[in-house]
Amino acid sequence: MLTQKTVDIVKAVTPVVAENAETITGNFYPRMFAGNPEVLAYFNQAHQFEGAQPQALANAVCAYFANIDNLGALGPAVDLIAHKHCSLGIQPEQYPIVGKHLLDAIAEVLGDAVTPEIAAAVTEAYGNLADVCIGREAQLYQEQLDQPGGWTGHRTFTVSAKTQEADGIASFVLTPADGGPLPKHLPGQYIAVNVDVPGEAVTPPRNYSISDVPSDRSYRISVKREPCLHASGPEGVVSNYLHDEIAVGQQVRLAAPYGVFTLDPSSHNGRPAVFIAGGIGVTPVLPMAKALVAAHPDATVRFIQAVRTADARPFAAELNALAQSGSDVAVHCAVEDGSDPAAAVGRITPELLRGWLPDSDFDVYMCGPHVFMSAVHAQLVELGVPHSAINYESFGPLQPV
Repeated sequence: MLTQKTVDIVKAVTPVVAENAETITGNFYPRMFAGNPEVLAYFNQAHQFEGAQPQALANAVCAYFANIDNLGALGPAVDLIAHKHCSLGIQPEQYPIVGKHLLDAIAEVLGDAVTPEIAAAVTEAYGNLADVCIGREAQLYQEQLDQPGGWTGHRTFTVSAKTQEADGIASFVLTPADGGPLPKHLPGQYIAVNVDVPGEAVTPPRNYSISDVPSDRSYRISVKREPCLHASGPEGVVSNYLHDEIAVGQQVRLAAPYGVFTLDPSSHNGRPAVFIAGGIGVTPVLPMAKALVAAHPDATVRFIQAVRTADARPFAAELNALAQSGSDVAVHCAVEDGSDPAAAVGRITPELLRGWLPDSDFDVYMCGPHVFMSAVHAQLVELGVPHSAINYESFGPLQPV
């Protein structure tokens, strides 16, 4: 429990921390990677290069400082972070490393403004947040171990099938090498895939959504090949390796499923559900829709997919089958270049949404590129959908839409 003195000090310095948050996090990451290079194994350098990870940390620091006297408001954010940390295998002993370098970065950027009293208060505040995260992560790890087939750390899986789903998108069916069962997971969750890419000194794990309904025997992931541009950034190293080098019969190492962007069919509230997918963002929402309709054939479901070209549209056959699997299910698609005569031409617009959405109140589950989700979110709000009904997931560090 934080002392009132610490709360007062942190609230007093919040404006100056917020004003300098991006500079602080920009200082923090190089400092930490230089001082403790072992942590590189947990960080996707593409997100560092793009600035997404520093921006996400800046947002998190500001949110924590601003809500230091109302930490209950941060519960969903803490849960999201805890799930991502567990997928990476983060342990309690790594928190002091982050804390040291973050506090040193704050002190360097703010200079003499960081008095000993302020430093002590910020240190106490960080320690409190670390304890909250460590506690939640311990719960998640234990929940995995308590399930039949559950595990922590890495488990070896064999690629039992590899399928080309669309231009630049391949699916991999992964089966436990030990032949054992898999723990239960919810549609929408992801798994961290660990591979060693030749020529890469460090290959941090990559999270991929489980792209089919839950099974106790295998997982399916569907991976988009990303441009691999070493001259300008490290994006695409793992996706290209999976596409080009990983074949049926080869093995990868997986963490257990985690993630908070989920739909539990067993606790469905009866409201219509709308699933909106942009490109490879279809991977978490497709199993949600399939599982919901399988459990509730009379559910009202609308599935809206947006792609650039017809050749880049994954899971067309599965979505056509979904449209036939329930009494009130409809699937709509917008193809930007107009190459599919059966689909709408162009990007999703408010006019298209107005014609595709259910008449009554509904919940939205959305995933896709950040620009896509920002645009669709604005359109949904324009059409009167409340923010509270819109659920979404960002691939990589959380970015508000």
